[in-house]
Amino acid sequence: MTDSLLNVLLGLVASAISAGLGWLGQTARRRRRLERVRSFLGLPAGTECLLVVNRHASSSSGRSVSRNDVFALMELAALVKECGALADLVAHDDVRQGLGHKAEFCLGGPTSNDRTAAHLTSWLPGVAFTGDMSGSVPVLTLTVGGETYRYEHESAPSGGQAFVLLARLHPTPGSRPAFLIAGQTAVSNHAAVRHLVAHHRKLARRYGADGTFALVLKVVNPGAYGPDVVELVADVTSQALERRPEAAPAP
Repeated sequence: MTDSLLNVLLGLVASAISAGLGWLGQTARRRRRLERVRSFLGLPAGTECLLVVNRHASSSSGRSVSRNDVFALMELAALVKECGALADLVAHDDVRQGLGHKAEFCLGGPTSNDRTAAHLTSWLPGVAFTGDMSGSVPVLTLTVGGETYRYEHESAPSGGQAFVLLARLHPTPGSRPAFLIAGQTAVSNHAAVRHLVAHHRKLARRYGADGTFALVLKVVNPGAYGPDVVELVADVTSQALERRPEAAPAP
């Protein structure tokens, strides 16, 4: 074998070894990233999680679901599948278990989701949804601490705005977290799910595997842009965890 041919063979072997090491390194990095995502979402491979479905707020049927909420559930299901976990779709008034046994994604505000209402009362007492429930379409106002976030209809000159609370509850170390997506509208629910899907790695780096957080997001001009244009308004974790002072009784 000539020296030139030997050099060629050695070069091919070195290239193959380098390519193999690069592939192994990329695979290991992808696996580490996936494990961090699974830890943050509480979705180890092969485990089950709950997708808690709300009802259509303006429908007379208790089993009707808004189209935008269905879209949000589909995106959550895709995220669960990406982690190698299994999604159990369950109605909001059929869940009878505490937090921590399974990861949970709870969709909808407290007026359309009984499970959300229970979570807010028990774990985020500084959050309140108030408003006019008498009309055909409920109009909600989100209040966290002393700050109020008011819904504006799409007919407003600005094109309207809607707010949504995106929260992660993790009451005890080692338990599975519950994610709340509590919006003023179904479009805002969908927008918050998209934000979670797009930014879960960033949220995991900021809050860690065991962190609790509560964020207020704003959907800008939903009539024109739907759930696509979303702004982070505030991190309200500390205010959401504080119990609201009780109103003084009327004289």
